[in-house]
Amino acid sequence: MTPARGPGAVRIAAGQGFWGDWLEAPYRQVTGGPVDYLMMDYLAEVTMSILQKQKSRDPSLGYAKDFVPLMERILPIVAERGIKITANAGGVNPRACAQAVAEVARRLKLGGKLRIGVVTGDDLLGRLDGLLARGHELRNLDTGRPLSDVRDRVVAANAYLGAWPVVDALRRGADIVITGRVTDTGLTLAPMIHAFDWRPDAWDLLAAGTVAGHTIECGAQCSGGNCLVDWERIPDLANVGYPIVAARPDGTFEVTKHPGTGGRISVAGVTEQLVYEMGDPAAYITPDCIADFTTIRLEQAGKDRVRVSGVRGRPATDKLKVSVAYFYGHKAVGTLVYGWPDAYKKARAADRVLRQRLADLGLAFEAIHTEFVGADATHGRLALEDVVVDDLPEVQLRIGVRSPDKPAVERFTREIAPLILNGPPSVTGFAGGRPKPEEIVAYWPALLDKSMVEPCVELVEV
Repeated sequence: MTPARGPGAVRIAAGQGFWGDWLEAPYRQVTGGPVDYLMMDYLAEVTMSILQKQKSRDPSLGYAKDFVPLMERILPIVAERGIKITANAGGVNPRACAQAVAEVARRLKLGGKLRIGVVTGDDLLGRLDGLLARGHELRNLDTGRPLSDVRDRVVAANAYLGAWPVVDALRRGADIVITGRVTDTGLTLAPMIHAFDWRPDAWDLLAAGTVAGHTIECGAQCSGGNCLVDWERIPDLANVGYPIVAARPDGTFEVTKHPGTGGRISVAGVTEQLVYEMGDPAAYITPDCIADFTTIRLEQAGKDRVRVSGVRGRPATDKLKVSVAYFYGHKAVGTLVYGWPDAYKKARAADRVLRQRLADLGLAFEAIHTEFVGADATHGRLALEDVVVDDLPEVQLRIGVRSPDKPAVERFTREIAPLILNGPPSVTGFAGGRPKPEEIVAYWPALLDKSMVEPCVELVEV
């Protein structure tokens, strides 16, 4: 069954739900049936800090590098079929990402056939001191602390832009729109605004488009992947079809997928995705509107087809959310696997021994966290109520430490391996060798007046 093609319908296919998602999905989306847009979402909060660190080492980097070879694979197809692409793969360096894609297009002899739109303005790292000096405290939404408390440790700061800069790029003729930190939902909402010429104050319509974007932003998570309901009967996950929104001018839409693909589109599966990172169901806040998720109506409209209607919205706020990442300290995690008999007892004994040795060394840790994988790592003490722990065939001791003192973390990494011979018996696996200290990047959410952020749209000719 092909996606709905009613009067004025536009088909938006999800191709990536995060940086590192299945590389086959975008190709299958543009070749498996008719679509008008390919939406690819790459960014999470931690992703921005990773990309910012890459850019600090090499000014030509800072974007999702695997986006470029993917474009090389599908550009001839999308150019031939007139499919437009929206992607926030630009990370903290959208211009460099766009130039890399343009070079690929020229190499493929697509010169004059494609326009690339670039959306910038979200990166606030170089403006933080000026904003703070002007009285914008960027207080942590969870703790209320001003950003000045950690300013010297900030590694990335990005405002969440909405759909309208992407709309601007599409209206100016862009075939591919590459952005920085544009909201996940905005990448789907923008094609709908562009296709249907929705007004900036059409709050119900904008809310419907936002719900559409939220439904498919995580890729196959709404088409059978990571699905709790009847998961054993979801067909052919090896060939899972990524979701497609078939949207109409009145704000109603259907969620479906290409025929002949695996997975499943169901009310239960779509519902699971809707409640993902939802927050207040009556006030899902984006830069473009406030969507009321309590008004959403879902209907199974056929095999692998869910109709969505009734979405109501309210005016957008005058703020943008800002995602700040800052250096917090160091961590390290080590593992040992203990085999039967008494695997759980041995792992617990090893944990006690290691903790005692760390205490005897006088090492200062902000936290020491232990998990017994195979016994209680997922469900904690609840997992042990109905389990005969003495019969467990193997248990992995996983222990991690966190500290602002890197030498303390480094010393911890040297205390794991000795347990193989001088601790409890039956170590069967020492995963990955000696663990290495890693930097901890912490998340700082804040709000900023919209008037302080100016999105910029540029076009790159191929």
